[in-house]
Amino acid sequence: MFFYARCLICACFAAFLGVPAVQANAADTAPAAPAPSKVTSPDDGWLDFSGFLDEAYGFVPLVFPITEPAVGYGAGGALVFVDRNKEQAQPGFGRPNLTAVGGLATENGTWGIFAADSRYWLDDRLQTLAAAVYASVNLDFYGVGSDSRLRDDPLTYNLEPRGGVLHTKYRLGDSRFFIGLGYAFAVTEVTFDAAASASRLPDIGKVSRVGGATLSVTYDTRGNIFTPKDGIYIDLSGGAFGPTLGSDNDFQRAGLTAIQYFPLHEDVTLGLLGSASFSFGDVPFYMRPFVTLRGVEAMRYQGEHTAQLEAELRWQCWKRFSVVAFGGSGAAWNDLERVDNSVTVNAGGLGFRYELARKYGLHMGLDVAYGPDGAAIYVQFGSAWIRP
Repeated sequence: MFFYARCLICACFAAFLGVPAVQANAADTAPAAPAPSKVTSPDDGWLDFSGFLDEAYGFVPLVFPITEPAVGYGAGGALVFVDRNKEQAQPGFGRPNLTAVGGLATENGTWGIFAADSRYWLDDRLQTLAAAVYASVNLDFYGVGSDSRLRDDPLTYNLEPRGGVLHTKYRLGDSRFFIGLGYAFAVTEVTFDAAASASRLPDIGKVSRVGGATLSVTYDTRGNIFTPKDGIYIDLSGGAFGPTLGSDNDFQRAGLTAIQYFPLHEDVTLGLLGSASFSFGDVPFYMRPFVTLRGVEAMRYQGEHTAQLEAELRWQCWKRFSVVAFGGSGAAWNDLERVDNSVTVNAGGLGFRYELARKYGLHMGLDVAYGPDGAAIYVQFGSAWIRP
């Protein structure tokens, strides 16, 4: 349940393109003016979902093929509900609530259903994030770090996770700092291919329970959460997992993510992302950090610790259309004192965006990325680095 499906969007907007109903009194001598369209902009006449999202239950429907190399080709669908922006909110406040429900399936037998909700309360001082997943995922295990035994001859296995997460963040005064506390729990059935040699299997039982609490500190000055043009996002987190919290194993995880957006020009934005993840103790192999660059197969490059850097340049070249170029490098290793026991991977690519909801700063589009294992296609709902 810990990877992103690579996908291509096919917008299902036809259901919302009907003519608005018009009410008129029989005594009227002139027809009533048509209601404003909810799917086109009154400013330029282009497709724009701002009006539709302003409705009480405005949503964006997504239907997409999946091209993630880790699970093969497939398809998925989701409804993403977006609450209206709050009027008269001070800068940094008034962010919309998001709810998503959906499912997916791929050619190698992988399938899953999910639901997630990000919501703001108390005049945007409290944020809650809740998510649940039930899936069956077929993957290959390439070892941890630079394990040469499995790098060219991976083990095939299946993960069947059922679980969820609840996380809350509270804003400190009128600042851009948040303090967060969360809890996650999942029961995962782990099944390896019967043909695999027992001596090469990770040390883990058939059913694995993971439960733990996470504390975080976040600093966020982004102009909007979908496609920022400026601002900084920094998140520092640490989690503890153990029997008292519902986990079979005792282990810890820590992570740091830093993102900054630079407005180089009115139509040009440079984004930089740096992140690192660390794991300690008796960590289930599927909970080890992995490199998550676009163009890198999900969960292929795992280690006790990982780090990555990625840059993206976006140019709004014509009306609502943008082109993007991106590239980065990531590493996974097994011991902080032995960084040479590591594997490094590079990836990059090109993409495009369309400004789908100008009022919300929401751009959507497609990325084609190239890495050491070939090409992959990604659908982007907002930024590739979106953080609610």
